[in-house]
Amino acid sequence: MPFIGNQPALSYTSFAKQDFTTSATTSYTLDNPVANENELALFINFVRQEAGTAYSASGTTLTLTSATSASDDMYCVFLGKAVQTVNPPSGSVGTAQLASTAVTPAKMDLSQDYTFTGKISGQNYPAFEAYLSADQSVTNVTWTKVQCNTEVFDTDSAYDNSTNYRFTVPTGKGGKYLVYSRGRLNSSGTDRMNECFTAIYKNGSSVTQNSWNFGTHKPTIFQGYDYIVIDLAVSDYIEFFVYINATSGTPSAQGNATLRRTNFGAFRIGD
Repeated sequence: MPFIGNQPALSYTSFAKQDFTTSATTSYTLDNPVANENELALFINFVRQEAGTAYSASGTTLTLTSATSASDDMYCVFLGKAVQTVNPPSGSVGTAQLASTAVTPAKMDLSQDYTFTGKISGQNYPAFEAYLSADQSVTNVTWTKVQCNTEVFDTDSAYDNSTNYRFTVPTGKGGKYLVYSRGRLNSSGTDRMNECFTAIYKNGSSVTQNSWNFGTHKPTIFQGYDYIVIDLAVSDYIEFFVYINATSGTPSAQGNATLRRTNFGAFRIGD
């Protein structure tokens, strides 16, 4: 009759055996506890003994009906306990047999060099950078979000470069991030800037801000920078804002596909 169900892996296991040093006694100690003598096959001088008649067993205590002598050969096989006796063949263990956390640094030789074809989770990912491809008008004396619309890279597709122009932390990727921005600000034509600001926003509020008040030496163009290390949780988002106070006209954040004059980026640096 064919076998029904999962085929047992008999080739990898054998029953545990215990050899005894005999003497003139009826009492012996078992290596493994048993419920009763029926879980043992006992052999004396290579002859199997009858359980319940020639011996009894409970826990780790084996009791014989008749005492042995020092010259007897005695061993038992534990019928209720199977143990691995050989290693699985090479290549026989697949990924399905390994727990997700089974391989730890303790099992790796960290002094060796390893080559990986993909990214290693947790090593500066997620990461993104985007830039402004063309000039963006900025309402004078008003905080304005910079619409960095062209991605240089976006490892986890977490930056929105078409609608909200923000980076949102993906599921499972919370931690400390280094966030940076660069804004090339233009007062428009011959107009001058009285002051300008750049800022990085988290969830709609400024978390770092740089300001420049120019006094009597008012420039027409200025390059502002920001960077910050910040804790970001899942679903937190970050944005880049600028503020220009010009003498007149319509100021702008300058964009350029070649020079990337105005850009915004971030990458995870750890927990």
